[in-house]
Amino acid sequence: MARPAGPSTPPVLCYHRVGGPLELGVTRVARQVFARHVNTLARSGWRTLTLAQYASRIGGTPAAAGERECLLTFDDGYASLADFAYPLLRDLGSVATTFVVTDFVGQANTWDVRYTWRRMMHLDWRAMEQWQARGFAFASHTASHARLTWLSDARVTDELARSRDALVCRLGAEAGRALAYPFAAYDPRIERLAGSLGYELGFGGVRGTGSPLGLPRVPVYVWDVGRVPLGLRTGMWGQAARLVARVANRCAIGTSVIRGVTRGN
Repeated sequence: MARPAGPSTPPVLCYHRVGGPLELGVTRVARQVFARHVNTLARSGWRTLTLAQYASRIGGTPAAAGERECLLTFDDGYASLADFAYPLLRDLGSVATTFVVTDFVGQANTWDVRYTWRRMMHLDWRAMEQWQARGFAFASHTASHARLTWLSDARVTDELARSRDALVCRLGAEAGRALAYPFAAYDPRIERLAGSLGYELGFGGVRGTGSPLGLPRVPVYVWDVGRVPLGLRTGMWGQAARLVARVANRCAIGTSVIRGVTRGN
């Protein structure tokens, strides 16, 4: 059983898109910015953890003295990650965990509001299998990217179980241990349902709940253009980054509202 996350838990960064077409939203990070981030971290001695290594830290296995560790994650699982982000990380000896929307594997992102002129494609199973063999991990971002807190218990169970079953079937048991909540929207009910279905780790908003199914992450947004991601900074800049991230997460409710309206028409 994993212990509660505490102050010694390694920080978790959350990227969405790296490069590709411009968007009206805030989740796209330019390729040169992403390269600047990961190159700086590698030169500064930061080590990116595998999901299994991160889970061991939650479970009580300490890091080596002075070790600088973080978990680098991507949400949504866009196909373009395999064109630039993954190869760059591999060349640096780094890894990442990607949370995928399983109903849309290998398909366009029609689950989302159209922020770009053309719809974007998601990774297919073959690409995930290839990168998993190189040490990258994949886990659940639910089946359809629904805002779980707006769903009944039955629908939440369907979203989480269907996604986990697909991942375990194609990528093995390790792919079924973790979940990233869409829009960072979760509560004790969602944590309870996720745990009952076999999820061990759940990633949400900036603060977290102290539970292994309520782990904190700091998203990296378009304005995060420095050499070190704001989510890894301490002091005033780190506090400001977390405050802005919380505000941005709250603003994401507009996407859920728009999707609900358009699906109803």
